[in-house]
Amino acid sequence: MKKYTYCLLSAIFLLIACINFAHAQAKKQPVDYVNPYIGNISHLLVPTYPTVHLPNSLLRVYPERDNFTSNTIAGLPVVVTSHRGSSAFNLSPFQGDLKNVGNVISYGYDNEVIKPYYYEVDLDDFGINVQFAPSHQSGIYALSFSQANAPAYLVLNTRNGALKVSQNVVSGFQKLDNNTRVYLYFETDLTPVESGRHDGTKIDSRETSASGRDAYLILKFPAQTRQIKARYGISFISEEQAKHNLRREVKDYNLNQVAQTGKNIWNTTLGKIMVTGTDETAKTIFYTSLYRTYERMISLSEDGKYFSAFDGKVHNDNGMPFFTDDWIWDTYRATHPLRVIIEPKMEGDMINSYLRMAQQMKDHWMPTFPEVTGDSRRMNSNHGVATVIDAYNKGLRNFNLDEAYQYCKAAITEKTLAPWSSKKAGVLDQFFKDKGYFPALPEGEKETAAEVHGFEKRQPIAVTLGTVYDEWCLGNIAQQLGKTDEAKYFLDKSSSYHTVFNPDTRFFHPKDAEGKFIKPLDYRFSGGLGARETYDENNGWLYRWDVLHNLGDLVNMIGGKQAFVDELEKMYNTPLGKSRFDFYSQLPDHTGNVGQFSMGNEPAMHIPYLYNYAGQPWRTQKRVRSLLSQWFRNDLMGIPGDEDGGGLTSFVVFSQMGFYPITPGLPMYVIGSPTFANVKLDLGNGKKFELNCINYSPENKYIQSAKLNGQVWNKSWFAHEDLMKGGKLELVMGKRPNKLWAADEASLPPSFKMPAK
Repeated sequence: MKKYTYCLLSAIFLLIACINFAHAQAKKQPVDYVNPYIGNISHLLVPTYPTVHLPNSLLRVYPERDNFTSNTIAGLPVVVTSHRGSSAFNLSPFQGDLKNVGNVISYGYDNEVIKPYYYEVDLDDFGINVQFAPSHQSGIYALSFSQANAPAYLVLNTRNGALKVSQNVVSGFQKLDNNTRVYLYFETDLTPVESGRHDGTKIDSRETSASGRDAYLILKFPAQTRQIKARYGISFISEEQAKHNLRREVKDYNLNQVAQTGKNIWNTTLGKIMVTGTDETAKTIFYTSLYRTYERMISLSEDGKYFSAFDGKVHNDNGMPFFTDDWIWDTYRATHPLRVIIEPKMEGDMINSYLRMAQQMKDHWMPTFPEVTGDSRRMNSNHGVATVIDAYNKGLRNFNLDEAYQYCKAAITEKTLAPWSSKKAGVLDQFFKDKGYFPALPEGEKETAAEVHGFEKRQPIAVTLGTVYDEWCLGNIAQQLGKTDEAKYFLDKSSSYHTVFNPDTRFFHPKDAEGKFIKPLDYRFSGGLGARETYDENNGWLYRWDVLHNLGDLVNMIGGKQAFVDELEKMYNTPLGKSRFDFYSQLPDHTGNVGQFSMGNEPAMHIPYLYNYAGQPWRTQKRVRSLLSQWFRNDLMGIPGDEDGGGLTSFVVFSQMGFYPITPGLPMYVIGSPTFANVKLDLGNGKKFELNCINYSPENKYIQSAKLNGQVWNKSWFAHEDLMKGGKLELVMGKRPNKLWAADEASLPPSFKMPAK
């Protein structure tokens, strides 16, 4: 009897626990899944930063440290001006002897909490607790002090600028590159008893301003000060505008209210995609990845005006926000296509921002790496053209296509194609125009072309393949505009990737100006640091597959469908060929390896989906799932390379949903393997697209059969039009592959152009 009673009670308790757990999970909102710490320890290069911000907002902060393993933080952040390690101003709370104060104080820290909308940390050396919450162009700190008998101090620093203090207000600016300034208006809820410059062991209250490198001021508050609240506004226009931004957004010192408002905004934003399933870790990875796609671009519009570093002027935005800070080489592949689906108005505003930048710049070239301080022209190619045609072919019409065409064409034909350069076209560009490829420099030959960057080299295959894709995009825009001759010219030129294809090795192989393949050449190691003399950041194995606009042709070039699959598998099976120390000392971006494949860099993101073009989509399903589990995890090293502000994590968002925009510019998606039981995308206007998995479980990664809007679907792709109409893609899943599903010729995704209806 006792045994029966014990078993019954155990069952009841277990049932209650399960109900409580299920209830707790049901209450969890999208932002509750976000873990900003994922990837905070880098594999080799730059880690992810645990950024606190609202979606696409001017104000972003993260702890001032190299990465998660840093023993100290350098003061408290005020604003990040570039997503990779650049910030302005600094706030340092302090208690103790003023002789130990400098422009920035380094703190040991503990009990850190980071959410997209909230930051908290203990500065345990001083017994100070810090809380922070952001708004769009302003933020608020609550600083709690534990030493009751000691005065409390705030130190405000500008790295290169000027500050002044008046009662409880500090204002000023910091100089950035390219004649750009960021302005600060900062005020406290308490009035300091002293303020001014630091003078050894005291404050010189007669000196209420400071300027120059690492200039700073100190505010002193009396003993018994338990808490100081500080709110501030940021502007790229003026100090007065920074004050307006603060007053508009943070009307009092209620930090909890600011944090709650931020949480609500994030839930609305992330809730545009709702996922269900039993794998809670997968949800954390998904919503964290989605959150990272909203770090950039940022809106610089302030009360209808914006400062543009592209011409150094303040402009009216005429009701359309101005966005910048975008590394298009990274984001054109999946970040922009994701916004086309869930943020179409914002994506249109971003493209219009490109057009404004081009119009404002002297040469009217489409930007490539637009930052707060202007276009830095980094990397290679001109992929802004891809964002234009992708958006247009997917139905966005809120920008001037003809104007975009002129700026894109100018960037591709008037600016040099040489990487990291803003010079006008030179001898190598004329060669590309005449011969269809960017010539490589024979090993040991001295560079003489003035347009070539001394460190970045020619990157001949990356430039050739990237540019012929850009020309395909340009030809498609010309076609939409009825420019028949120009369309034919650029579309014909877009096939010139054949000029650098080596039929003997079936790799894209750099050629010299005489038309000879560079030899000897090792597709793993040749090209110097970052393979920049042959490819770029990645080796020949990765660039072998970089013909985004005509993948069907690539299948034939490599020898047909089975040979194509065999070579893909060979890539994953080919070892590094060197010690890791040697390999990564040459190719530090080529991380996240499975054989010669690199999951850690954007040029690899489409490769796992290529099996669909060879009639073996089950291999894509297998490969995508294995790559997600190997390289994108809920831990501190859970990002395999430089995340690039959504450039890499947008791959995760799409892949976990179960489809991917493999060719920006073609309005279609290839199908992978969804990790959730159900995905609902809010398309606006009351429309939703739903992807539903029948026989779902986390390990069931293989598609057995499919239906699209109730009709049997035996294709490994679907059109953007089908998605945007709303409806449902139903996938019957299983633990083992159905190798016949979507395997025949009629099932293959389109290449070069969409099939006729």
